[in-house]
Amino acid sequence: MHDHRRLGRELGLFDTDPLIGSGLPYWLPAGATVRQALEDYVRDLERRSGYLHVHSPILGKRELYEISGHWPLYGDDMFPPMELGAEQVVLRPSLCPHHALIYRSREHGHHDLPLRIAELGAMYRSEPSGSLGGLTRVRAIQLNDAHIFCPPERIAEEAEAVLELIRRAYRALGIRPVRHRLSLPAADGKYVADPRMWRRAVAMLTEILDGAGLDYETAEGEAAFYGPKLDAQIADPAGRESTLSTLQIDFHQPERFGLRYTGADGRRHRPAMLHRSVIGSVERVVAHLLEVHGGAFPAWLAPLQVAFLPVSSAESPRARELARHCTDLGLRAEVRDPRDGSLGARIRSARLVPYQVVIGAREAAEGLVSLRLRDGRRLDARPAEEVVGRIGELVRTREIDLWPHSPARPGRPAGARA
Repeated sequence: MHDHRRLGRELGLFDTDPLIGSGLPYWLPAGATVRQALEDYVRDLERRSGYLHVHSPILGKRELYEISGHWPLYGDDMFPPMELGAEQVVLRPSLCPHHALIYRSREHGHHDLPLRIAELGAMYRSEPSGSLGGLTRVRAIQLNDAHIFCPPERIAEEAEAVLELIRRAYRALGIRPVRHRLSLPAADGKYVADPRMWRRAVAMLTEILDGAGLDYETAEGEAAFYGPKLDAQIADPAGRESTLSTLQIDFHQPERFGLRYTGADGRRHRPAMLHRSVIGSVERVVAHLLEVHGGAFPAWLAPLQVAFLPVSSAESPRARELARHCTDLGLRAEVRDPRDGSLGARIRSARLVPYQVVIGAREAAEGLVSLRLRDGRRLDARPAEEVVGRIGELVRTREIDLWPHSPARPGRPAGARA
């Protein structure tokens, strides 16, 4: 059973400091590399799916959140306002009001919709100290957020595309949700008081989930204050659940912000607003990946992807040459020199590196390398350029299998004595 807090510190991914504050972790170089790779992946996934990326401020006037409903209905989870002259500004608890204003800043016709706006943006929530834990619950959150503005009749089509995006991301990351939850309002909670809107949104989301053949459970009291949502639930080693990905239907904020588009009939219409997150917060997904994979990230996400292990110092120049070639291909590679210890010790220290490339005297002389895979498989010596090129292709395509469709000699599991 893996604890992401312990692993994160052991692997040099993230840490905390009392002078920065509780629930405010910082990322070390290896962790920043993982985070950047994850953000690059989801941005590329969104771009290929028709999303337009934006950047918006982390602050907003209190009035903005009064209009959206966050201040009266979600204020307990927000940080106190800051006085700026005659104005009050707050750290945003979500990105949706900013995106509603981005939509409102331009005129839109029916040919412009759906408009898919995405942002990997920071938001801040005043979580109680007792609820904080590693990366799973923090006060400064980097959220993979997006909002889809579309005619109500396009909601089902857009929602199905979101579900497919989530499935694709989970395959690439090696994640399996423990369950899906249809989150509904409770009678005694803080929600938008519009029964007609709630009935419409709940009926539409239920029909979408049933049509997609997705198994789900209902949970009262877990809805957003402005609408029902689908939550993809994950669990830590102790069985504690949290939400990773979400899909929400919102008729409330388009009305509050006066959002409109011109229909084919020439008249002004109100769009629907879908809130969706494919991988949720970067902090939570990295914590989950650490616990699922025990620090052995998928090769495309690993902070170090290729470790070159020259048997002796005579092979070090060749190892450095190949490492530079890997870097030119966009791979993260380094040489573990004989001065760092015996070959066996260096192999053990690289146990979480997906590809361990051993270069002895024969390999160096003949332009070959011997490849050890993190899962314990060993491949016979083969041309160095072929190996490096294949690794580059497997990483580029985000293949989960380290070396698919190729026979390999079974070896000791990663980390075993050489």
